[in-house]
Amino acid sequence: MTLNNTHDDWWKQAVVYQVYPRSFRDANGDGLGDIAGITSRIPYLRQLGVDALWLSPFYPSELADGGYDVIDYRNVDPRLGTLDDFDAMVAAAHSAGLKVVVDIVPNHTSNMHPWFQEALASAPGSPARDRYIFRDGEGAHGELPPNNWQSLFGGPAWEAAGDGQWYLHLFTKEQPDLNWKNPDVHEDFRTTLRFWSDRGVDGFRIDVAHGLAKDLDSEPLKDLERFPVGGNPVPGHPLWDRPEVHEIYREWNKVFNEYDPPRFAVGEAWVPAEHQHLYASKDELGQVFNFEFAKANWFADDFRLAIEEGLASADESKSTTTWVMSNHDVPRHVSRYGLPQVHTRGYHELPNDWLLRNGTTYIEDRELGTRRARAAILMELGLPGSVYVYQGEELGLPEVATIPWDHLEDPVAFNTDHSDAAKGRDGCRVPLPWSAQDMPQPAPWDPEFGTGASFDFSEHAGGRASADPHLPQPLWYAGYAADVEDTDPASMLNLYRRAMHWRQEHLTPTGDTSLTWLGPQSFADCGDDVVAYARPLANDSGDRFACIVNFGAASIELPHGDVMMRSIPFDGYQLPADAAVWMRI
Repeated sequence: MTLNNTHDDWWKQAVVYQVYPRSFRDANGDGLGDIAGITSRIPYLRQLGVDALWLSPFYPSELADGGYDVIDYRNVDPRLGTLDDFDAMVAAAHSAGLKVVVDIVPNHTSNMHPWFQEALASAPGSPARDRYIFRDGEGAHGELPPNNWQSLFGGPAWEAAGDGQWYLHLFTKEQPDLNWKNPDVHEDFRTTLRFWSDRGVDGFRIDVAHGLAKDLDSEPLKDLERFPVGGNPVPGHPLWDRPEVHEIYREWNKVFNEYDPPRFAVGEAWVPAEHQHLYASKDELGQVFNFEFAKANWFADDFRLAIEEGLASADESKSTTTWVMSNHDVPRHVSRYGLPQVHTRGYHELPNDWLLRNGTTYIEDRELGTRRARAAILMELGLPGSVYVYQGEELGLPEVATIPWDHLEDPVAFNTDHSDAAKGRDGCRVPLPWSAQDMPQPAPWDPEFGTGASFDFSEHAGGRASADPHLPQPLWYAGYAADVEDTDPASMLNLYRRAMHWRQEHLTPTGDTSLTWLGPQSFADCGDDVVAYARPLANDSGDRFACIVNFGAASIELPHGDVMMRSIPFDGYQLPADAAVWMRI
């Protein structure tokens, strides 16, 4: 067990590794990652140096949205295993000293959930329908939707129930939104939190945490058309970041505190920085995702502001902030950093869909993106708070932007025009490459992708994997396979390992979450292109740890001190462009 994990508040300084179960490791050879596959790689995660693993949804699902359309919140998808498999995974993780966090999806269920099937079979105004958000349609017979809202995944946000009523789905039509004004909904999710806590789960990630409380009754629906479904929350918005949502989390907090040690949660809340502290309060979830790193482009001022805002929010909530560069919803940051950089502070604000359409919308400099990603992980791991690492980023995986349209799974791809629309999020969800010894052959439908093997993603049955991975793997994955990087001291994987273990030994034990900026005057005329900060070290020498990142085009002179870690090799005290160091000063 890591020293950090001996503390009840381990999550405040944790490195958490996000597992996207269907793409992590397939133990039975069916092409779909599973729970047993995760268990088989617990030693890998321990060697990597993380404190915890977080599982994206593994529940029974029709996979209309990658498992976020949940049919049963208290079971395991049979394609991924059983509850016994889950218990074995938790036991293996705990034996290795790792904590376990699971995803909770409270904004919506699957349309195949028993509650929703009951609602469709019930009359308008029935108790079953009140668990969801049904409204009468417009037109003489309710044949038109209640308003013109569009789903976040494209297409209308309302689906006809067939009797003059329509139900709200902010995501796919297979994901009807729950009505959190209904007491049944409250009680059922308290039961779910206890169910997984009783099985040893240490914490929860809350999907769409800012969207549960909705107000569609205080004014007519037709008057709400001025509020977009998506976009940044604004005060008084009927769907997002409403004050009532905090009543739900205060209720959940009481459940967390039934356990010893208390459980915690981290909220996926895309809210203004000044509202993050509400979700992260000790009386609510405890922590909230800070997505500013995931939105920042490769500019020093973007990252400096993201750090300042994250620390300020943490100070206000009396918790710690989180740092997230990639996850299952955003393009991998190796590719983002290799694109032309523009001052937008948001990948979603770049023109059109940039990289994701066909891989040629913009020119991707993969070598440059990798160099910047190596610097970025040192900048991130040196900060106080928790770091959330997405599977495969430790291998330096770029986005797989050229998956053929007929092999995609993300609903975004099915609800938009192929001629000018984004392919969606599948490019960061491609199954991991574990071994270059298990090299696929070029696929007959596209020579860039492989078939017949899976870089050891799938366990072999009778000498071969029994099915291709659920998303195609590019043949260039061979250079990023874990076994290749394991033996290369200069690989991204070994950089992550060294940095995580050093962090565990020298930074986390202090419990100190303070940070001191090293001002521009320390770096001559290059200060505006530098992010540099210092923190206390876990010793009695009075020395400080410093992280220095050079975002500029020219090398900079480093201050006096011992260089302990470099993102790339270099000699002397001239830090090259797009590079970072850890120093003892």
